[in-house]
Amino acid sequence: MLTISYKIEGFLKIYDPNSLEVFVDKKNAINYENMSEALADTLSNRGYGEIYQMAFGNGGASVDETGVITYLPPNTTGQNAALYNETYAKIVDDTSVFNLDPTRNKMTVNHTSGKLYSDILVQCLLDYGEPSGQAAFDNSTQLDGTFTFDELGLLANYGTDSDGNVITRLLTHVIFHPVQKSLNRQIQIDYTVRIQSLTNLLTI
Repeated sequence: MLTISYKIEGFLKIYDPNSLEVFVDKKNAINYENMSEALADTLSNRGYGEIYQMAFGNGGASVDETGVITYLPPNTTGQNAALYNETYAKIVDDTSVFNLDPTRNKMTVNHTSGKLYSDILVQCLLDYGEPSGQAAFDNSTQLDGTFTFDELGLLANYGTDSDGNVITRLLTHVIFHPVQKSLNRQIQIDYTVRIQSLTNLLTI
């Protein structure tokens, strides 16, 4: 029997789509338990397990009075892993009827024939007027505000509970330096999840 190994990695880029200023450009961490189950569920057509939301939080880093940033480790263990403090989320599944802007919050699968990897490009735009309640300008000296984000994750859809609330599971988690979302600017997130088949096949 042949065993094929797979590698999954994520690449996050957060930037201003107008000025093209890049705020964050780094790799993320994977919750391998949730990711493996989500892949199995989607491949077997269970009707759940697909990437559904991009979640934002402000609990991943802290800044002391001297400006030194301390980062917490990503939460990537267990089915119940979550952001440290989720404060906002957007639907990025462009096939969902609940996605209010599927042309700008969407997923695209990119594959080049002959290559051993495929990319899922997850794109999300935080527009000028969202989230509701944000500050007017990106000049806050308080780096722990509700919409000063320092963590982000992709969530899989696992149906709804008895109250109709969407059940999600954390697939990826990335911690970064605080980035403030305010009324005076848009923020674009391009999140690439690469699924790669490794060539070292083992015969069992």
